[in-house]
Amino acid sequence: MSTRPAFHTDTRKPDPPGGGATATRSTPGRAATDGEIDLGARIRTLRVANGATLRELASRAGVTESFLSQVERGVASPSIASVQRIARALDQSIAQLFAEPAAVGRVVRVADRRRVAYPGLGAVDEFLTHPTAGRLQVILSTIEPGGGTGDEAYTHESDEEVVLVLEGRLELWVGDEHHILQEGDTITHSSRQPHRNRNPGPGRTVVLFCSTPPSF
Repeated sequence: MSTRPAFHTDTRKPDPPGGGATATRSTPGRAATDGEIDLGARIRTLRVANGATLRELASRAGVTESFLSQVERGVASPSIASVQRIARALDQSIAQLFAEPAAVGRVVRVADRRRVAYPGLGAVDEFLTHPTAGRLQVILSTIEPGGGTGDEAYTHESDEEVVLVLEGRLELWVGDEHHILQEGDTITHSSRQPHRNRNPGPGRTVVLFCSTPPSF
């Protein structure tokens, strides 16, 4: 008989408006390593290219100017929901936010994967598909114990998302449902439902996220 927890309503409160609770963490985000895209620097580059001030972009994204400044400088740790709001304010998806010049063909070599580290969230995403290639988006996510998408649930415009746990365990909230996924488990859900995740430990978690159409 299965001993997995039954579904229950998540009672934890989401991050408050204005940027996400991770902005108040005492540990600053680490700098991007070789092969990883610097989140704050990328946002600043796109903001400047769009001719927007910190105040203007913060207003569009629904975050505070001080929080956005901290994100750009790498000293705040935005939740995935906050990154998504900033990306949308720049008329980008998260994938487009970090897109490199278009590659020829559909093969993505290991060395050419776009790797995005989320400061303070303990997670690194590797994009296994080109952002504009086809109707499927595949992301390989490595999450450290206690890490995840942040306390605030988010949505995106994919019709369907499949989650496959390759290593470790994943705690996942989808709407009012709460799941503990073990290694080898999969779940399918609508990306339009509010969802978030975390690694409950004790070791790292490696997850494959597949969405159609691409929207993250």
